[in-house]
Amino acid sequence: MKIFLDTANLESIKKFNDMGLLDGITTNPSLMSKEGGNPKDAMEEITKIIQGDVSLEVVSTDYSGMLEEGKRLREYGENVVVKVPMTPDGLKACKSFSSQGIPVNVTLIFSANQALLAAKSGAKYVSPFIGRLDDIGQNGMTLIKEIKEIFSNYTFDTQILVASVRHPLHVIDAAKIELILEKYKKNKIQKGVYVLAFLEPVPLPVLLVLPLVEGLAFGSGVSESFLLPVPLPVETVTLPAAFFLSA
Repeated sequence: MKIFLDTANLESIKKFNDMGLLDGITTNPSLMSKEGGNPKDAMEEITKIIQGDVSLEVVSTDYSGMLEEGKRLREYGENVVVKVPMTPDGLKACKSFSSQGIPVNVTLIFSANQALLAAKSGAKYVSPFIGRLDDIGQNGMTLIKEIKEIFSNYTFDTQILVASVRHPLHVIDAAKIELILEKYKKNKIQKGVYVLAFLEPVPLPVLLVLPLVEGLAFGSGVSESFLLPVPLPVETVTLPAAFFLSA
């Protein structure tokens, strides 16, 4: 099992890495800016702490800009995965990077067609946003099933990363198909920070993302939609929420 924490917070990264939980990191420019300081120093430090994949996202929206940025990001380490948006230029950049042996995470996936195109372009990861689909009246988990079925029909090595999880049922549903994406922040689950776990053995390289929460208990400040049926003491040590859900 591999766990990736999506954050630029060095304290959190060191904390969970010291527990032996982290195999990689995903982050983005917004998370970098929230931490303050010099993003370059943060990215350099993260790639030193984490030996596994570290996804660093470009801010450029045009092909040439993405190529230039991606090459700069790769200078931080061989474990850097360049994250690009699901756009025509993003796919073009993905193809260029992958042909050079540079791994790519294509984010902002909202349809099976987009996931298929990203896989065809050589993406190592695709990140479908299921919560945002639920927000507009669609079933986000249906998309995950479609993507997995399509990938299963061919020889894609692309891994599926489920993003924008909204509630525990997403965790359960996604776990049934070996993947999910959830948010983590100290003392509450919040949009923007993710924990990923790799389940083995599985027919495809797919990812399970589990929230890490501290002091999860009734009245602890976590919204009712995230409260579990069994109260836990506030001093409960931080553990993957999957353990709580099975309690």
